[in-house]
Parts: sequence; C-alpha cells; structure tokens
Amino acid sequence: MPDLFDLVVVGGGVIGLSVAWRATGRGQRVAVIDPAPVSGASHAAAGMLAPVSEVTYTEEPLLRLGLASLERWPAFAAELTRASGYDLDHRADGTLDVAFGSDDLAALDDLAAFTAALGLPAERLTGRECRRLEPMLAPSVRGGMLAGGDAWVDPRKVTAALLAALDAAGATLVADRVTGLLTSSGAARGVRLASGGSLASGRVVLAAGAWSGSLEGVPPEVLPPVRPVKGQIMRLRSPEPVLSRCVRGVVHGSHVYLVPRGDGELVLGATQEELGFDTRVTAGGLWELLRDARELVPGVTELEVTETIAGLRPGTPDNLPLVGPTIMPGLDLATGHHRGGVLLAPLTADLCAGEDSGGGSGGGDPVLTELAGLCSPLRFARAAPPRPPRTGPIENTPREQR
Repeated sequence: MPDLFDLVVVGGGVIGLSVAWRATGRGQRVAVIDPAPVSGASHAAAGMLAPVSEVTYTEEPLLRLGLASLERWPAFAAELTRASGYDLDHRADGTLDVAFGSDDLAALDDLAAFTAALGLPAERLTGRECRRLEPMLAPSVRGGMLAGGDAWVDPRKVTAALLAALDAAGATLVADRVTGLLTSSGAARGVRLASGGSLASGRVVLAAGAWSGSLEGVPPEVLPPVRPVKGQIMRLRSPEPVLSRCVRGVVHGSHVYLVPRGDGELVLGATQEELGFDTRVTAGGLWELLRDARELVPGVTELEVTETIAGLRPGTPDNLPLVGPTIMPGLDLATGHHRGGVLLAPLTADLCAGEDSGGGSGGGDPVLTELAGLCSPLRFARAAPPRPPRTGPIENTPREQR
C-alpha cells in the first residue's frame, strides 16, 4: 500500500517548498517530490521583490498579486527565520530604475506617469539625484525613478531555510520523478514515482515550474499552458558592496538589473529567451548583460566573475500565475510565476492553504478570494476530449443497426 499523506507537492523550488511549509504549519502530513530540489529557476533567480519597478502596461492584475505578496514578505521572512535559524538577507531599500539615453528617459517618464496614475509609491529623480544615492552609477545616467517600497532577498538562502523548516516540521522529501497520478473516480489521489513506488494523498499540488506543462501521466485537458522562458544570469563579487540597493536600467531599449548582496556579491541579469528547455550559458547572452550593465555601472567590469547560470522561468499566455484547483478534483496548480516566483511565494502559499486546506478558495478571506480569482487555473480550463463511440466490426453488428 502506498504511503498516505494529506498533501503531495510535485516540485521542490521556492513555490513548492513554500506551499508545503505553509501546509505543515496547518498540521498536515506533507511530502515534496523532486529529483533535484532547488536546482532550477529558484537557484538561478536574483530574488527581486519589485512589483512597482517591474510594473508593465496592461498587467495590472499581476501588479495586484505582486503588491499583495510583497506586503506578506516581512512576516513570511521573520517566521521562516524563526523556524529555520537562517538569515534570508531580506532587504527593503527600494529599487532604483535608471535611464541611459534620451529614448530610455522618455520611456521612464511614461512609466513614472503610469505608476503615479496607479497611486504607487515611486519618486522621479534627476541623474544627479540618482548618483547621490548610488555613487557608482555612470555620469551618463540621465535620470531615474526610486520605487522605495520594493525589496529583495537571497533565494538560495530562502530555499535552504525552507528545506530546514520542512525537515524540522517532519515533512517528507522524496528525491524522485513523478510519472503519473493515482486516480479514483476521476479525482487525483496521489502520484506514481519513477522508482516504481507511489504516494497516496488527499490532494496533489503541481508546482514543477517550467516542467508543469509536460508532466507525464496528467490528462491533456488538465496540463497547464506553461512554457519555459530562458534567463541567463551572472554572479560577480567584490570585497565591499558596489551598490546599496537594486538598480534596474534600460540601455538602448534593453533591460538589465543589478542586485547587491550584503557579502559583496552582485547578481547581474537577466536575458529573456524563448528557446524551449535550453539551459546553455552563451557568450552572446553574457556579453549583452555586461555591455548594458557597464553603461550603468562602469565598475562591474573590474569585478570577479563567480558564476554564470541559466534558469527556465515558467511562463503562461497572459503572464499571470496558475494557482488553485483544476478541473480535476484533488489536483491543484502552483506554477506559471514567470519572473515573479520568489516575490509571489508567500501569497501562493496562502492561496494554496485556504481555510479548509482545500486550496485555492482564499479561505473565506474576501481579499484572498479576489486574488485567487485572478490566478485561477480555470481560466484556461479545457473540456476532456470526447470518447469515440464504441463500435465493433461490421460483421458482428446486428443487421438492424447497420
């Protein structure tokens, strides 16, 4: 007989681990299944918690989700630190968006007007004011916008803390690959494993990131419309921090960001490439990052390169995540977070927990219920394909039915 759990989470990235940890806090028996936990997009991520500076026209629903999750981050980080003993390097000094050329400055002016219209906390700055905040910026920086409410965190410390907290809470971590669902009367009741075993559960949450849309054994009408979006990142190091806050810039139309760590590390990213499951780090991708970053912070070319890596973000057709119940009873989704997996982890965990642990309902909280509606997987629900009529060979068909 398979082991019986209240919840099985498929995927051991920051989203899956956060969902599992929140469930253990509600007294549930939880298992997380991943052949290589925290080795995917969460490991590559820079950790920006920046819904204001990353706001995009026509994506106000995503902004609402991001702001709601950013509000949860301080309590989430404090609780996780208490549970694990890990310092998450959670900082809230804001994000400085800067512009390099006149066209970039015009785009920044439009963005500042847009954020002001939405009532978001952002301050327009001159180039001199930007350099007063960040002296390492190039003299050619024309202006900027400070999103003072934005924050950032070290995702590798977050995932390490989640693993420690889950272990302390008695959760089960299974280093295996899921090959299908256990079902009963059309409902998901657990998972089958590549090793030949299985885990039975009251609920399954699919949180496999970019691989969520191609998981074996899941009915086609239930598989989420998730695709991989490649992002290449560099990690640099200096004896002392080069920047005091996140810097994002637009250089000749290309976006680049620099995220400082307290220990002198500087994360530089990230490309956005539609190349399927390709995780190769390319000379061209790294050159573009260094080229644009050097225009904003010339000193980056003097720093030590400590790592180059490519991750696969889980993208969706409308750039909104997929969180909540599917059309298959017992199967929930927690995927499709694209660039915002780290930012949206606390909110996703709350949405998947729900008051009755059924997931995706918002637990009776009207705000959570409204947010759950924005990212409900049911917006992409597809009907099961019709079954072909059962017919036998014509010679065995009664004459009156021919």
